[in-house]
Amino acid sequence: MTHVAPPDALVSEDAPKQRHARTRAKIRSDGGRRSVLLLVVVAMLVTIGLGAMLSASSVVSIRASADQFELFTRQVLWVGLGFAALVVTTFIPYNWWRRIAFPLYAAVVVGLVITLAIGDRRGGATRWIELGPVTLQIAEVAKFATLSLLAAVLTKKDALLNDIRHVAVPVAAILGTVGLLLLAQPDFGSVLLIVTPAFIVLAASAVPLRFVFSMAGLGAMAMVVVAMSADYRKTRLTAWLRPFDDAKGAGLQAVQSMVALGTGGMFGVGLGQSRARWLWLPNAHTDFIFAIIGEETGFAGASIVILLFAMIGVAGVSIAFRAPDMYGRLLAIGIVSWLTVQALVNIGGVIGVVPITGVPLPFISSGGNAMVASLAAIGVLINISRSSDAAHASSEPA
Repeated sequence: MTHVAPPDALVSEDAPKQRHARTRAKIRSDGGRRSVLLLVVVAMLVTIGLGAMLSASSVVSIRASADQFELFTRQVLWVGLGFAALVVTTFIPYNWWRRIAFPLYAAVVVGLVITLAIGDRRGGATRWIELGPVTLQIAEVAKFATLSLLAAVLTKKDALLNDIRHVAVPVAAILGTVGLLLLAQPDFGSVLLIVTPAFIVLAASAVPLRFVFSMAGLGAMAMVVVAMSADYRKTRLTAWLRPFDDAKGAGLQAVQSMVALGTGGMFGVGLGQSRARWLWLPNAHTDFIFAIIGEETGFAGASIVILLFAMIGVAGVSIAFRAPDMYGRLLAIGIVSWLTVQALVNIGGVIGVVPITGVPLPFISSGGNAMVASLAAIGVLINISRSSDAAHASSEPA
């Protein structure tokens, strides 16, 4: 006679499978939500940036070529290229960046040397390589390449990180080589945006915190010495501390930025109604575009931008904590630190809480190289998130 299991037995046998299936579905759902959130937030920032760019760049465009949409049109093209890069990096397994970390870093070093040798000099700095209609700024690639190599080295030396020699020597070599080449351009802002996230990556690794704090202290002292070693940096520092002492000279940007933000009030003067863009505020469409946003949309609009960057930080940290391996975790921490620290430095300079460094606001400021590099980095973050979901789902019993 055929034995038929009672209904309760069938339920008890199928229940674990159903629970595991629900768990895997929840993991995929949570990871999908993080990726979608990241994409939506970045898309919102890019859209806000294009709107601000349309207003902020119109006067400069008319003055340069009589076409008020020239710079805006160029930025739209860079945004399209940036999202194409995001799509590509989303589907590249993030561990591939670990395999090419050193070759990519070496290529960046060579690129920085070439920039110093034959680069285009503007405003006393040699940071760009002209290739026909395209201008390359290797410093934007250097941020990712340096953080990727640092994450790869720390992962490889995981069992040796209690020995200061296995920490200090590679860190000094990696950061020192790129840092000195960037200072030779000079590009102090990019050095700051590489060194600061690098120490955050160190703090997130297995390196003892006493090593991290010691090296960070030495690095901070070195940065202060470098900052005070050039007259133009001293002038920027003085202008930051006392901008109204030279409101038409060194303090012009700081003063006009505060005027623009103050004019905006709570809800702004209206989209496209900025007064600062009429050549009152230098670099209104690049380094100081946040001031235009604050003027046209007020404190409310500026707060939304800050909130969106905070959401990128939260989503990025969440992705880092769920990464399937140390390299993925450290790379995610490096990327989110780079983007959020750069946003803080730019916004801080605009509102006057930190000295002006000349770094763009990610996803918003005019500039093709920065836009493509930032969007490509977001793609890497999304790939880490997708890989984390797959790893967690596969670890669940079938």
